[in-house]
Amino acid sequence: MNFIVSSTAMFGHLQAISRVINSKNSLPILDCFLIKLTDGTLSMTASDNDTVLSTSIETDQYEGEGCFAVSSKTLLDALKEIPEQPLTFDINLDNLEITVYYQNGKYSLVGQDADEYPQTPVLGDNATQVTINSAVLLNGVNRCTFATGDDELRPVMNGVYFDITAADITLVATDGQKLVRNKTSLAHGDANASFILPKKPATLLKNLLPKEDGDVRIEFNDRNASFTLEDYQMTCRLIEGRYPNYNSVIPQRNPNCATIDRLTLLGALKRVAVFSSQSVSLVKLSLSMNALKISAQDIDFSTAAEETVTCLYDGAQMSIGFKSSFLIDILNNISSQNVIMELADPSRAGVIVPEEQNENEDLLMLLMPMMLND
Repeated sequence: MNFIVSSTAMFGHLQAISRVINSKNSLPILDCFLIKLTDGTLSMTASDNDTVLSTSIETDQYEGEGCFAVSSKTLLDALKEIPEQPLTFDINLDNLEITVYYQNGKYSLVGQDADEYPQTPVLGDNATQVTINSAVLLNGVNRCTFATGDDELRPVMNGVYFDITAADITLVATDGQKLVRNKTSLAHGDANASFILPKKPATLLKNLLPKEDGDVRIEFNDRNASFTLEDYQMTCRLIEGRYPNYNSVIPQRNPNCATIDRLTLLGALKRVAVFSSQSVSLVKLSLSMNALKISAQDIDFSTAAEETVTCLYDGAQMSIGFKSSFLIDILNNISSQNVIMELADPSRAGVIVPEEQNENEDLLMLLMPMMLND
């Protein structure tokens, strides 16, 4: 079996799918790419046993067909140093000897038996299907991934929750301290359905979707989900369990609302947070008429800082504490010029929303407060 393929095209596709591969695998075969040639289509697959990512490129010149596995690190490191040119792969399927010919030389390596490679799960005919624009999906996943948890005792919170209705699709992520709810009416399902996408495949989507145009077809059942993009297909195992009722934790009546320039607030937070206690990263926000004072102190090292920024606020004077790194993450994941901070009292969660929502979109972020000493 042999085929000719562009060096940069092959390297680009292999590099994209290589992000699935773990640094340490329970099965040695998972350190490999699975490469298959069928009717001139070269399919390449990487897997960690929970997530399978595949891509394919067409090759005009080929002979025979078959499949083999080859060390991902060896092949990537070898192709990385080759400039754009045609590569000729010559594979002896009997002893899995692989020879790669390029302009001024050749590589020789030994493959592994493709039969040892784990099978990609098949979802079946009863799988639920949804189609969503790649840019809309990227927007939602981008905004949610940072808020996912890492708690092994609460695995359902370690992923992005897709809540699908006949009117819209809502993506939600929370770790118990912060929550993101991103609702879009640009996509919907035929009926109510939901699944929890683990953090790793969600992060893989974040890396793949910027290169994509058009729609993404999502199919899922109780155990697995499949995302079909223009150039890639990802199949992953879902997190099983019941997601918390996210709407019930969002405070509905917040009488104190401040409208603040997002970048001004972000800059002030980054400056003041330097002087907060490293163990808790607490910053204190004190709201009064059209002013927001941000302060922090570290009693152990006798350091403190405060800064005042202007805002639109005419509610009651109040002070509330937040973890600075969480608040900075939230502001970094909102794109509007101004944000509205909705507060009820220092013991209830603060709601942060963009002043101007994007069309057909409803974005809300929530952050639990921290106890103030004074």
